[in-house]
Amino acid sequence: MEIIELREQVRQTALRAYTEKLVAGTSGNVSAFNRRQGLMVITPSNMDYTIMKPSDLVVMKLDGSKVEGDLIPSSEWRLHAELYKNFDIANAVVHTHSPRASSFAVLHESIPLVLNEMLSFLGGDIPLADFALPGTAEVGLNAVKAMNSDKYLRYSCLLANHGAVAIGDDLNEAYKRAVYTEDAATVYHFARQLGKPVEIPADAITALREIYGLNK
Repeated sequence: MEIIELREQVRQTALRAYTEKLVAGTSGNVSAFNRRQGLMVITPSNMDYTIMKPSDLVVMKLDGSKVEGDLIPSSEWRLHAELYKNFDIANAVVHTHSPRASSFAVLHESIPLVLNEMLSFLGGDIPLADFALPGTAEVGLNAVKAMNSDKYLRYSCLLANHGAVAIGDDLNEAYKRAVYTEDAATVYHFARQLGKPVEIPADAITALREIYGLNK
């Protein structure tokens, strides 16, 4: 997809995240990556999503050099860059501060595999990435490590004391995974209020992976 189209799609996705309360104020950030050109389109730093225009989006290389745009890129551009560098399947990243997912990030707790949908949409449980100072490459590197901690890739993770991040082949997929991350956190939160949540048994996980074609 061409850069002009990605700019509009990133803008729309960021506005949707704000409207659907996955972020508050100017928090969070969204990007898309054109692998053919090696260019990332990312939301600018500290800008109101409701007035953001496609021309406000920043176009940059993964090394941080800016190609187009007058504004400063999101302070978390390194998080996005590391995810693109390490995961060939990632062409879009949605970083949110959604309330319940962020609550577990503050508790330094991962979210276990308690829903079938977590397996099909997120690749399994939602791991916790170790804490790193905001705006550093370590935020991204820790996310890569958490999402790639076993032979099955996870498509989202929690960022300790920070929020959550999801990847996808395109913006629709990455956003959907961000939504399911918050949904899983919400269900797990309520389940803990009622009793002790029960994780999906290991043998059922194996069967579900076959059903969803996740063993390939």
